[in-house]
Parts: sequence; C-alpha cells; structure tokens
Amino acid sequence: MGQTTSAISPFLPEPGLESPENSAAESDDSSEIDYSLSLPDECLAYIFHSLSAADRKRASIVCRRWLAVEGQSRHRLSLKAAAELAKALPRLFSRFDSVTKLALKCDRRSISIGDDALILISQRCRSLTRLKLRACRELTDEGMSIFAANCRNLQKFSCGSSSFGAKGMNALIENCGLLEELSVKRLRGITDAAAAESIGPGKAADSLKIICLKDLYNGQCFSPLIIGAKNLRSLKLFRCSGDWDKLLELIADRVDSLIEVHLERIQVSDLGLSALSKSANLEVLHLVKTPECTNVGLMAVAKKCRLLRKLHIDGWKTNRIGDDGLIAVATHCPDLQELVLISVNPTQLSLEKLATNCQSLERLAICGSETVGDTEILCIAAKCFALKTLCIKSCPMSDHGMEALAGGCPNLVKVKVKKCRGVTSEGADWLRTSRGSLSVNLDAVEPELPEPSVSGQEAGDGDGEAPLGGGSGDTNVASSSSNGRFKMRLGSLSRRGLMTFKRWSSFGGRFRSSSGRG
Repeated sequence: MGQTTSAISPFLPEPGLESPENSAAESDDSSEIDYSLSLPDECLAYIFHSLSAADRKRASIVCRRWLAVEGQSRHRLSLKAAAELAKALPRLFSRFDSVTKLALKCDRRSISIGDDALILISQRCRSLTRLKLRACRELTDEGMSIFAANCRNLQKFSCGSSSFGAKGMNALIENCGLLEELSVKRLRGITDAAAAESIGPGKAADSLKIICLKDLYNGQCFSPLIIGAKNLRSLKLFRCSGDWDKLLELIADRVDSLIEVHLERIQVSDLGLSALSKSANLEVLHLVKTPECTNVGLMAVAKKCRLLRKLHIDGWKTNRIGDDGLIAVATHCPDLQELVLISVNPTQLSLEKLATNCQSLERLAICGSETVGDTEILCIAAKCFALKTLCIKSCPMSDHGMEALAGGCPNLVKVKVKKCRGVTSEGADWLRTSRGSLSVNLDAVEPELPEPSVSGQEAGDGDGEAPLGGGSGDTNVASSSSNGRFKMRLGSLSRRGLMTFKRWSSFGGRFRSSSGRG
C-alpha cells in the first residue's frame, strides 16, 4: 500500500491547537452525526493513505482526532532541510512519530541543517529504514557516526552533494547491518586526501544488494565494500575516475550474484568486460560512453552471459562495437528483450541475426546510426514478430521505412521517430491511418530557414556609430550583395520543396495503391 509523500513545511500547527476548521467541526449542530466516529483509527488511516498529499493535509485539520491519526499513520516524509528546520524538529516529530522513510533536501543556495539536527532526527526516528540526503553540506563525519549508531535498522541510504567523508560512510556501513541499497553521488568529503582511507566492507557487506556510485573523484575507495558484498545484485558506476578493470576482475572472482551492471563514462576496457563475463547470471548490461570497450569484450560477455535480457550500448561514435559484437549477442543470448544502440552502426547483417534469433525482443531503440536506413527497417519489420516498441532517432530512414512498418511487426504498439530527415508528417499520418491501434510519435526535422542579414547601416544605427568604410556607397553594396545571396538561398529552398512535393506525390500514389484506395 503506497504512502503519500509531500514536502512538509517546518512551520506547522502544534498538535491539539484549535483552528477555524477544528472549532467549526466541533460546534456543529448535534443533529448532524459524525459517522467517522464509528471507524477505528486503522480504517481512518487506510482512507488517508488513498488521498493525495494536498487532500491529506486538509483532512488533518478537520478535528483533533484526524490530526492525530494522520500524523501517526504517516510513514514517509519529505522535508526542506534548510537550517531553519532545526527549530521545528521537536514539534514536527511529536506529530509524525511513526516515520520510517525520510528525505532531507536542501536548496543549493541555502545553508542546510547540521549535525545537531541530524542527531535529533536519529533520536526521534529510531525505526528509520530509508534516508535520502540532498545538498546537506553542513553534515560532518561526527553527525553521520552518531546517526548510524542510533538508526541501525536502515535498509536504504542515498546521499548527494553532501560534505561528510569516509569516516561517516564507514560508520554507516558498520552499524547498519540490514543495509540493502547504497547510492552515493558527489560526496564532497571523499577527496584525494582521503585515498588512504578505504570504505568497507563492514557489517553491511553481507546484506548489500545494490550499490550506485556517481560523480566521485575517488570512487575506488569503495572497492573493499564492493568486493566484500557477496550478495550484490546490481552495480552502477557513473563518471567515477580511476581504472576499473582490476576491480571488475576481483568482483568476478568473489561475487557470483550480479544480475545488473551499469558502466557509464568510466575507464574500463575489454579486460574488464572479459572479467565481467564470469558473471553467468548477468541479465542487464549498460555500456555508455566507454570508448575502450570493443567487439572483443562484448563477444566475451555474450558467450558466457546467456541470460542477458537488456543491453544498452552508447558507442560514442568510436565504431569499436558493431556487427561482430551484436552477432555474438544474437547467437548466444536468445532471451534478449530490450536492445538500445546509440551511436552504433549496425548493418542488415547483424540486425537480421538479432531479429531471427532473439524471438523475445520487445523493445528496440536505434539512435544516431549512419547505417540504419529503409533496408534495415524493412528487415526489422519482417523479422521482429514480438516487437512492441520501436524508437528510431537521427537515422537515414525515410517514408519508405514507415511504409514497411505498416505491414510488419504484428505486435507493435508504439513507434517513435525523431530527427530522421527523410520521414515526413505525411508518412507518419499514413502509418497511423493504416494501423489505427498503433501510436506513432513523430518529431520531424524542420527546414532551416536563412536568417535575414543586417545591413551595415542598421548595425551602425544600433551602436550609434558609422559603419565600417564610412560611406553610404559601401553600405549599399553590402546590402545588395547580401540580399542577392538571400534570394538565391530562398530560390534553392523553393526548388527543393517542389522536388520533395513531386517525389511525395508519386510516393503517396504508391501508398494509395497499396491500401486499396487508389
């Protein structure tokens, strides 16, 4: 049952204080019966859970009982963690005394709460299971250490743009032996000076299942924790400096439960992918802008990780991953359900192999490819029987490809086409008409119109200075030449538009004849 989350202002009425709504409710005519009195508190709380955040706030001020039940039944709370919050904390947690999931978010331009406030929260919320910190820059290792000692039942912890360091993090994973998810982003206290102090493994190593590290200058200080997490299922590394090949080799030797791996903009090569291939249970792999990864590494993963279901590759236009790697995936990973290729140039050879062997492929996205045109789309339409969602962006596809989709992919539900210059709105409309149940989303590329040139005289008027050259004759020459070029460009655009219209007229005729309307 979902809980309502809302940002709570620290300046709330104290429990039991009279408000206009309270007094009105209690001074009603005695002939009007309050049917909520017959409901147990548990039923009233269940009703509150189904309300929106705004309605729940309004309901809480109807009467003292509703205020108490609403506060005691709220388990999830999101607070603006500016320094002013500290004064309101005792009053706030007197009302919301059953909170187990807490988010503290501070504006980057404001001063956040400090250690004293965090310690007070830990004393009032000892049953806390989830904590999210955002831009709490005044917190230190000391405050985090005391918090961790008081809240040992923590299961999920996330922090971003905070200032504590390795000592506070070590205290957290040493005291919170039930921790399952850890997400750390831009932790300012972990710098090069802290390189000697590693993090982990701690008691949390036995329970951790998800570790996500983002934008860390010295993220490899988490290596002992990652290697020691024997039950780790998901590892996500985003923009963390250092060479990660050696760590992946150690993980492969000690962790055999990995199911999901995200590697984005980190230094990893085919050596790391070859080590990762030892994780035979791997189902999800994201390789995003890792230029040292090639077909060789992807082939190693494909041959041993036969349970792969989702594969995302952003080749960053390096052309180091292509047909060879994708053919290996098609050959060894028949259960593939989702494939995303960005800045990768597959040809009909690999796409036909994927479409033929991966009969469970339901979601396909190809973006920024120079080789995926109408022929490749025709192959997809003819072979991908299970495909439900197709996204094509910035590819040399035309309306002929849209025509091919009209008769292929029988389970197709949604088609999204963006920035494909050969695809027109008429082609998209025809596809919608041909397959009424199909959702077609087209982001057509508009022709670039030339910007009107500014004559030297106008420029001079704007600045209050005479144009370069000093004479009106120079200005007239510049103006006439620019106008001439402008007219030539407009004429060229007009001719191209006429040619496009003629081609489309003949193309539309084929549409009409194929649909039986011609």
